Amino acid sequence: MLLLSNVVEMFEQRKIIVDNLTSLKELKEDKDDDMQQLLKEERDAYGSILVRLDNEIMEGILSMDDEEDYGSLIMEVTAGVGGQEAMLFARELFDMYCGYVNYKGWDVEMLDCEDTDIGGTRHATTIISSPEAYRYLKYEGGVHRVQRIPATEKSGRIHTSTVTVSVIPRPDDFEVDLKEKDLKIETKRASGAGGQHVNTTDSAVRIVHLPTGIAVECQTERSQVKNREIAKQKLVAKLTQIELEARFSNTQALKKSQVGQSLRNEKIRTYNFNQDRITDHRIEGGTVHNLKGFLEGGEELDSMIEKLRRAQRRKQLMDIIQRES
Repeated sequence: MLLLSNVVEMFEQRKIIVDNLTSLKELKEDKDDDMQQLLKEERDAYGSILVRLDNEIMEGILSMDDEEDYGSLIMEVTAGVGGQEAMLFARELFDMYCGYVNYKGWDVEMLDCEDTDIGGTRHATTIISSPEAYRYLKYEGGVHRVQRIPATEKSGRIHTSTVTVSVIPRPDDFEVDLKEKDLKIETKRASGAGGQHVNTTDSAVRIVHLPTGIAVECQTERSQVKNREIAKQKLVAKLTQIELEARFSNTQALKKSQVGQSLRNEKIRTYNFNQDRITDHRIEGGTVHNLKGFLEGGEELDSMIEKLRRAQRRKQLMDIIQRES
C-alpha cells in the first residue's frame, strides 16, 4: 500500500515531465526534419510516461485510503430521533449492512442487539472482519435520515426520523481479556407478561464488571447458562468500545464527528420513500432511485460507496496539487 509521501513523489516526477514537454513545445518550428523527428519522438516518450504516472498516481491515492491496515471494525447502528419509526428504520439499515457484508464476502459477528416488540432495533453492534472492510464502510458513519409515512400514521403525514451509524477501526492484535475474578454475576427471576410461560426459575442474569462498574443484563433465553453467555457477549461489546477509545485517542472524536447529535439536519444521506429516492449529501450526483434494491445492501449500495471513494480520491489529489503548486 502506497503512503502519501510516495504519491507526492510521483506527482513531483509528473511536474518534471510536464515542464519538459512545455520546453519542447516552445522550441522553434524551423528546425530541420531530423531534429523535428527527434523532438516528436521525445514528446511521444514523455507523453507515455505522463499517462503511466497519471494512472499510478490515481491508483496510489485510492490504495492509500488507510495508511494502517485494520483486520476488522466495530459498527454501531442506533435509532435516533423519531421514536418507533426510527427504531424500525434502524432495523432496515442494520439488515442492509448485513446484506452488504454478505455481498462483499466479509465475516460478521454480532456483539449486541436490542430489538423492539414491533420489529425495530434500538441499538445493534457488530464486528465486521476483512482487511478491506474499513476502507468501504467508513463512509457509512454518520446520521441517516428517513422520510416516509409510518404504518401507524392515519392522516398520511410524512415523518422524518434518524438513525446514527458509527464505524470504529479495530486492530488485528486487539482482544478483550475478560477475567472471571473481575465479574460479579447475579441471577434473578425473569420478568414478563406472565401467563402459562411465566419463568419460575432464576434464569435472568446480571453481570457487573468490577474494575469499570459496567453492568449488563440478559433474560431473553429460558436457560440461565445461555443468558449468562449472552450477557458476557454484551459486556465484551461495551469493554471493546472502551478499550478502543483508550487505545486510539481520536476514536471518540471520530465517532462524535460521525454521529453528531443525531439531529435531522446532521444527515449524510436521506432515504425518501415517497419519491423512491436516496440522496447522499456529500457528493455531486449523489441521488439514485430504487430504495428497495438499495436497502438490500448489494450492488446499489456498493455503487454509492464507490462514488464516495472516488470523490475522496479526487479531494486528496486536489489537496496534493494545491500543496505542491
